[in-house]
Amino acid sequence: MNVMGVIPGFLLWCSREGGVFDKYPLGIDLIRSFPGGLLVGSGACLCWISVSLFSEHGGGGTPAPYDPPKIFVARGVYTRVRNPMMTGVILVLLGEAMLSGSIPILIWCLIFVQGCLVFIPLWEEPELKRRFGEPYLEYKRQVPRWIPKLF
Repeated sequence: MNVMGVIPGFLLWCSREGGVFDKYPLGIDLIRSFPGGLLVGSGACLCWISVSLFSEHGGGGTPAPYDPPKIFVARGVYTRVRNPMMTGVILVLLGEAMLSGSIPILIWCLIFVQGCLVFIPLWEEPELKRRFGEPYLEYKRQVPRWIPKLF
C-alpha cells in the first residue's frame, strides 16, 4: 500500500505549486487518462488476485516477508508468471505517473523496478528455495520471472 499509495501521494503533494517539484505541474488530459487508468486498473486487479490466491491457498500468512504463506502457491496467475504482484505494482505506478503527468512518480517506479531486480533474485528466490525445495525449483524452471507465458 505504501509503495502504490503513500509514496506516490507524497510525491504528488510535493509536486503542487510552490512544492519541491514545481517544474513538473500536474495535469490530466484524455491522451494520458485512458491508458493510465487501464494500467492502474489492471495492475490493481493483478495485485488483488495475487493476494487473494495467497490468502485462500497459502495455508495462512500474507505476501509480506515477515509473515509468508506456509504452503507453496502455484495456481492462477502464478502459473503464467512468478511475480504477478510486483508486476501489478509496477503497472499501477506507471499508470499513476501517466495519469498525473508526474516525473517524480515515474522515477519512483524506476527505483521500485531496480529494487525488485535486486531483491527478488538475491533474497526472495533463495528463501523460497530454502522453504519449498524441489517443487519451487521445478516451478522456477517452468514459469518465467517477469514476462508472462501466454500458452
